Amino acid sequence: MAFMPPQGPQGPQQGPSSPPPQTVPQQPLAATFAVDPGAITGCLFRNTYIWPRNGPGFWFYPTFVGRTSVAGFRWTGRMWVFSGFDLGRIESFTCF
Repeated sequence: MAFMPPQGPQGPQQGPSSPPPQTVPQQPLAATFAVDPGAITGCLFRNTYIWPRNGPGFWFYPTFVGRTSVAGFRWTGRMWVFSGFDLGRIESFTCF
């Protein structure tokens, strides 16, 4: 079975056409218990840097925000790959 890209209202969704910024932003000082869906909704279709509760931070391009999760494209260092994350696993984020 061939991979099918996620479907959006206008058809298949694709990641951004260019890499994210090369510099990593400074992490906000305030950490949260869980990211509010309304807060990260403002980052839809924008380069967003995510600091997870565990592991290194990464560039993300969100295309969907649900009640408890966010989905979009994660930068691997070479390409954008579709993925999703539980909002409770995100310590902080910033978008441009």
